[in-house]
Amino acid sequence: MAEYKLHLKNREVVGKKLKSLRAEGMIPSVVYGGKEPILLMSEYVPTEKVLLGAGYHSPIDLDIEGKKKMVIVKDVHIDPVSRQIINIEFQAISAREVVEATTPIVIVDFEESEASKTYHYALMKTIEELDVKAKPADLPKEITVNASQLSAIDDKLTVADIKLPEGVSFADKELNPEQVIASLYDPAAEAEKREAEDEENAEAQEETTEAESETAEEQKTEETEEPKENN
Repeated sequence: MAEYKLHLKNREVVGKKLKSLRAEGMIPSVVYGGKEPILLMSEYVPTEKVLLGAGYHSPIDLDIEGKKKMVIVKDVHIDPVSRQIINIEFQAISAREVVEATTPIVIVDFEESEASKTYHYALMKTIEELDVKAKPADLPKEITVNASQLSAIDDKLTVADIKLPEGVSFADKELNPEQVIASLYDPAAEAEKREAEDEENAEAQEETTEAESETAEEQKTEETEEPKENN
């Protein structure tokens, strides 16, 4: 059984009529993976809660008016203005089949590293998530990467530093193990650099303003001078 559960109802409403469905606090959805797509709907608040927990990486047990189906989130459509969920696409899966899922990367124990404690460096992630594959019961909620060994400013975390749980593998067979996940930087040095750049920009702006003022003054003087009369 999946950790996340959601109750839905079958729907016949489609097209422009979905607007009224959403106005009633319902989210339309569709399940792919069977002979025919299944059109469904569910209440907004509990659906949003399940989606936040399951993401694109955890299986969800659907209860469709008493009928059970295991799915994984395939896509979530968001209104660009209201930022509300307007439609969900689920993919039906089997507990015995290997499926792919997009899984977030979480870096742990960085505060225990010499880079953090001694040099006060900060860590910048360059990859937020990776695709993995496993049976639904083995899909991890997150991929953890230990950063306690980082010390020198050139140290990095790469794909090779990831230790996947048993039964889990990367979906991309050609994933480069040297691909950088996170790297160190010095916040103090970055602040000094920005301050120096701001000073240079301010000086350049001041010089430009002075030059413009001098030019304007010269033009004003030329305009106010009376022309000399010819003898």
